Amino acid sequence: MTENPADLLVEATALAPALVDLRRRLHRAPEIGLHLPLTQAIVLAELHALEQDHGVDLGITTGTALSSVVAVVRGARPGPAVLLRADMDALPVTEDTGEEFTSEHPGAMHACGHDLHTAGLVGAARLLVARREQLAGSVVLMFQPGEEGDHGARLMIEEGVLDAAGERVVGAYGLHVMSSVLPAGLVTTKPGTMLAAADTLTVTVRGRGGHGSMPHLAADPVTVAAEIVLAFQTAVTRQFDALDPVVVSVGRIAAGTTDNVIPATAEIAATVRTFSEETHALVEERLVRVATHVAAAHGLTVDVDYVRGYPTTVNTPAEVDRAARVTAEILGPRGFMTAPRPISGSEDFSYVLQQVPGTYLGLGATPRGTDPATAAYNHSAQARFDESALPVGAAVLAGLALDRLAQA
Repeated sequence: MTENPADLLVEATALAPALVDLRRRLHRAPEIGLHLPLTQAIVLAELHALEQDHGVDLGITTGTALSSVVAVVRGARPGPAVLLRADMDALPVTEDTGEEFTSEHPGAMHACGHDLHTAGLVGAARLLVARREQLAGSVVLMFQPGEEGDHGARLMIEEGVLDAAGERVVGAYGLHVMSSVLPAGLVTTKPGTMLAAADTLTVTVRGRGGHGSMPHLAADPVTVAAEIVLAFQTAVTRQFDALDPVVVSVGRIAAGTTDNVIPATAEIAATVRTFSEETHALVEERLVRVATHVAAAHGLTVDVDYVRGYPTTVNTPAEVDRAARVTAEILGPRGFMTAPRPISGSEDFSYVLQQVPGTYLGLGATPRGTDPATAAYNHSAQARFDESALPVGAAVLAGLALDRLAQA
């Protein structure tokens, strides 16, 4: 970048009132899944206003399989293209924050901060459009529905977002706000795996029902299901490298209707987290084998449904170096921290990083005066976010795009 990078934060801070207003409008109207018509309309209005204010054409398009929005900021000079992404969908959570701008849609809440992501990317767009004369290349703005389990990023890739500028983007950047863990305004990431892969495992143990007083005349699936749960924990500590861990958390066990009837079936549902694609490729076969053979040892059978979710989110080391340098230039040396370890959450920005070099950042948004160690975490009905993260996120995303295009 030719200008002082810190100027980006000054300008983004001047935009803060407008970004806060946008975030709160999004927060009041959360939508879930791939189809977000109200959210899409709000984003389109913001982008059309930006076009009118600056007399530019952002080439705005919308999705077919999902209510995505894609825009392209084209620089005055030729060059490559980079991508900035914000997810827009909410969660099926009933808000309990007490905020004056609380959700007006019962059973839906922006509990993961995607409203801040969307507003922050609009802020980054404003910063970039104001600098289009110095841009050598293009910036693709990816406003994505369906991050919360619906593979929205993969669908947008299938619909051509990586080539929206007319050529494949050479870098991709995204960030995620955190309502706890990190103090407000601190940016973090790490080279290599940043977020885990997340799969879903459902095991139905099939036995034979009977009277609880005479279990020898039945084939009890409940005790076998309990043994499978424990066997999973042994498997992940004895069949996988402790430095490349596997996490299996059983969130649901369902069986029976009353205390003295042995049911015919029992069901186990678990989430499976892995931190490398090598382990991700092995874990399904090994867990299925454990469930199948534990059941067989007792003369029972199982049906196993293993659904692969998002892959690991893997950052490009050179792009992590860029993020550390650019963030420090914008925020000062204390504005960036290298993450000590991956996060066990998952992200469908992983699909983008499988195809394009880039990095995914964490951005602290713990409310001021709240201890990050005890604040309500993302996805909680009590999750609250410090809106001072909005200009920080906008400045950092714009700074990454400017720096990458200046390199070409």
